[in-house]
Amino acid sequence: MNVIVAENLYKNYNGLQAVAGISFSVRARESFGILGPNGAGKSSTVSMIYGFSPLSAGRLTVLGLDITRQARTVKARLGVVPQENNLDVDLTVLQNLLVYASYFSIPGPAARARALELLKFFSLEEKAGEKVEKLSGGMKRRLTIARALVNNPEIIILDEPTTGLDPHARHLVWQQMRALKEQGVTIVLTTHYLEEAHQLCDRLLIMDRGVILDEGRPDDLVDRHTGPEVLEAGGGAALKEEILPRIAGLARDHLAMGDTLYLYPRDGQALLAVLQGLPHRFSRLVLRQATLEDVFFKLTGRGLQ
Repeated sequence: MNVIVAENLYKNYNGLQAVAGISFSVRARESFGILGPNGAGKSSTVSMIYGFSPLSAGRLTVLGLDITRQARTVKARLGVVPQENNLDVDLTVLQNLLVYASYFSIPGPAARARALELLKFFSLEEKAGEKVEKLSGGMKRRLTIARALVNNPEIIILDEPTTGLDPHARHLVWQQMRALKEQGVTIVLTTHYLEEAHQLCDRLLIMDRGVILDEGRPDDLVDRHTGPEVLEAGGGAALKEEILPRIAGLARDHLAMGDTLYLYPRDGQALLAVLQGLPHRFSRLVLRQATLEDVFFKLTGRGLQ
């Protein structure tokens, strides 16, 4: 069952087209990622999904409801984690959750029980009486996610959920997001972190400049565009013309960027041996596992950062 369906979706801001006619769907209980650099249209896309930003054109249904006509009903069934923490710094950790629960008319005892349950889940129960301003960045992020879960949402939307966190805090958030998925929550997240996308997402959209470049499971995207390995050959702008005629048939494809030639080999070790036997003086030869960033390089000719 698809819980989000976007058809020919557009978003314009004062003549600037942020989202340019994209179509996709999200299935129930899956973790769905939108991967791309800053300015790709990721945040504009999710802000339309949770009814914060109106559509410029197209059709968008969430949980079977038309977001343009039934946004209020949809919002009550979603949890949203914005890019920036917008917690109330004048309240304690627990009070932030209780106040948010009141927006959904959750009765006091039930709200308190739910808040304490979430604080325990996010390892924040010892901070319940602390003011928010005293929390670390990672704790604030976990509290923001906890707040989004107060109303037991069917879908949780996370916009760049771990930006600015140190590696330890990032991994804590990942662990808790995986636990949420196991509980049956549908997750939609935007990210420009490749490891995050690979770790958390069942399926991905790769976006750039408002359009979808490709869609699929992370491993399938890598296999489709680059294969399992990449060989980086450094050695100057003329490298492509000098090397490619000598390795015909050994690489599935290639990409030249600056002074580096990225080769997508059929057999990495065989291609490396051939290059090492050539008289050309390489500044480096590196055979490594392909990643989602290589997919993005291949699709756009530039990096994610």
